[in-house]
Amino acid sequence: MLNAVFHISVANARDLPRESLAEVAFAGRSNAGKSSAINTLCNHKRLAFVSKLPGRTQLLNFFRIAEGRFLVDLPGYGFAKAPKEQQMQWQDLIGGYLARSAHLMGLVLIMDIRHPLTELDWSLLEWFRPAGKPVHVLLSKSDKLSRGAAQQTLLKVRAALKEAELPATVQLFSSLKRVGVDEAEAVVRHWLGVPKKNPAEGDQAGQKRP
Repeated sequence: MLNAVFHISVANARDLPRESLAEVAFAGRSNAGKSSAINTLCNHKRLAFVSKLPGRTQLLNFFRIAEGRFLVDLPGYGFAKAPKEQQMQWQDLIGGYLARSAHLMGLVLIMDIRHPLTELDWSLLEWFRPAGKPVHVLLSKSDKLSRGAAQQTLLKVRAALKEAELPATVQLFSSLKRVGVDEAEAVVRHWLGVPKKNPAEGDQAGQKRP
């Protein structure tokens, strides 16, 4: 598992941590399972806040994996009940970060496998395209579909992204059943340049946010 601790929350892209060497951002439509995915990959129950109310993450939350290397939890997008002004602020924050971060190595995009490639997902992918950096899609909640249906959706999403000429890879993922955890972790470690240690690798799950 990734060994992560909370580092800082950022409300403006101008305040990104200067000590950063490499970052992997996590994005997704509200209620797609983004926070659960981060918690599962980091073997931590509440590293990223999981709420019954989608759209609670309103800041860029940085979690340190190693010296100068971070996971970045982006605000969930598409929460219709949020005020329009607040939605615009979140979009500006996400867009400013994706456009300005010199240390962003790749984007992990979480989609609910039952509702993949929504209009908002495509908008984010097109927004990120000029960066020329890789995207890894987690089709979350894959346990909600039969094995055959999940595989069929996986193939359809891969084909759609290939047709759109987007540099993206796709996998099945379930936080509940721990499907695809090792595969996703390997991608994140590769992008961050953090090798996997032996099973005795320390776990800082007990550390809390300041």
